[in-house]
Amino acid sequence: MADEQEAPIDRLWRSYSSVFKEFDDMTLARWMAQTLSQLEGRVWRFSHPLLGAYRLAAQVAHERQIWLKRLAAPPAAYPSAPCCRAPLLPLITRDLAESGLVCVHCNGTAMPLDELGDGVDELKKWADSYAPLHAVAHWDDRQRKRAPNYDRALDDAAVAAEQLLARLGNDLAPRLLASCPAVVWEDQDECLDVRSEDIPC
Repeated sequence: MADEQEAPIDRLWRSYSSVFKEFDDMTLARWMAQTLSQLEGRVWRFSHPLLGAYRLAAQVAHERQIWLKRLAAPPAAYPSAPCCRAPLLPLITRDLAESGLVCVHCNGTAMPLDELGDGVDELKKWADSYAPLHAVAHWDDRQRKRAPNYDRALDDAAVAAEQLLARLGNDLAPRLLASCPAVVWEDQDECLDVRSEDIPC
């Protein structure tokens, strides 16, 4: 019954994660430590295939508490995340104002927004600019009827969101490398039908 209610994309990702479920704890810990060393020093798109594989491994590792078992040492540049004590690999999402930087391993708050130091004001401005654009996709019937042309408003919001997401990835996220060993940014918005390929590199 649970499988019938599961979205096709969720079933697909669950099948992809099966390879990591077959790893023993030591193999999984080593694979993750080696992959973290490859991620170090760069800003990564959420949609990047290597990041997709790492995220799947991170879910399995979190369930098994791999990092708490200390089976492999993460690269020295990665401090422990306060949320789950896995290596700090933060994700910037459109929910930045509410969630801060999200932990790739446990989906908790890895770094609250007010603890980011330099550049926090720019990130807050970005989040404040992005929120009303994303909200267009969730307008209720009353709000849609008030708009002269809702489809046009939705298209305009998507175009503006693409520009803001590009700014996030190309300008704002790299600034966080001063305090984080690697950074991941969300390069899509399903609600506005903004796909990763719509965001310029």
